[in-house]
Amino acid sequence: MPVPAVRALARNAFAGNRFTKPILGLFACCALLGAPIARAEPIGVTVRNESVSATCAETDNVTLSFVSDKVSRFRIIARHPAYAGMLRVDRTEPDFETCDFSADPVVPATAPAPAGTPPTAIPAPKRITIYETPDLWLTGFIFPSFWRAATVPFRVGTEATQGLHMVQLWVRGKDQQPEEVLVVYPPDGYWRARPLSPAHLASTAYGSSFLLGPVEQAERPLVRLKEIGFAPQTRTFTLSFADGGKARLKIADVDRDALTLEAEFDGTAPRTFAALRSMYVTEGNADVARVSWRTLAKAGTPATIGEAPVLSFTNADNVAMLWAGRLVPSRHNTSAPDFIFDGFASR
Repeated sequence: MPVPAVRALARNAFAGNRFTKPILGLFACCALLGAPIARAEPIGVTVRNESVSATCAETDNVTLSFVSDKVSRFRIIARHPAYAGMLRVDRTEPDFETCDFSADPVVPATAPAPAGTPPTAIPAPKRITIYETPDLWLTGFIFPSFWRAATVPFRVGTEATQGLHMVQLWVRGKDQQPEEVLVVYPPDGYWRARPLSPAHLASTAYGSSFLLGPVEQAERPLVRLKEIGFAPQTRTFTLSFADGGKARLKIADVDRDALTLEAEFDGTAPRTFAALRSMYVTEGNADVARVSWRTLAKAGTPATIGEAPVLSFTNADNVAMLWAGRLVPSRHNTSAPDFIFDGFASR
């Protein structure tokens, strides 16, 4: 099965379909998220818009790449959209109308059956419990196929699990049912994130994805990983990259408003160190429809704020904060979160 279809089905069949909460408005978000990470020098980064138009709602045609030769750490925040408090009905089902994935690569999870073997039904995804406590657990999935081979081990302590296509992180909030808040796809380095559900919604949905590490193009943007480790005590993932270097991704905070992740690189970070991947067909059929950004004040030059439709946004330099999301509800993943990238800093 092609990867857009796998991800679209996975986020519904296995993710519990959770949708998101208020952002307080475009510029309120900018004001709330301006604090640099402690003990580091704030810097501005370049954001490149490599998005293209599309008609398929399950195609990641939005790509915002983050570029710097100095960044060592930054934050990624998934926050409920401004209209989340008004939502009473979510739309979460994938929309494959006008989609054609026939040319996408397909790598079976297991070796193909010998010639002459009678056809059988496509096997169901295999579910594996990797780690579990009353308040936090990790669940892995092996799909019948994916667009890349599942060769990246996932390690907790001394135990490594092989062959996983997707790993979910579940947490239990105070006086709440457990919820899935983070997903990683080890074969290509894609992540999905969302906050705990708002009180008036039973669940919320995933929408956009992000990449952390040396982003490269191989049929689509990806990050090649050697291994992923997880430390439950600190809620920190350690990413070992295939070509060397490491990064850590820590869950700094999660509640009914936002999920805050802190990313930090060991040594020199890759020049293209992160990317946001999403979809846009129309304003009412999009996971990301608009962007807003704030530049870093320099000597003699004050900070500035800009905003634009996502497909009209051009490259921006000296960016201290970028928000990507929606101001009006979409028929696609209606409650999926907005994303904020900020706190860019060097050592």
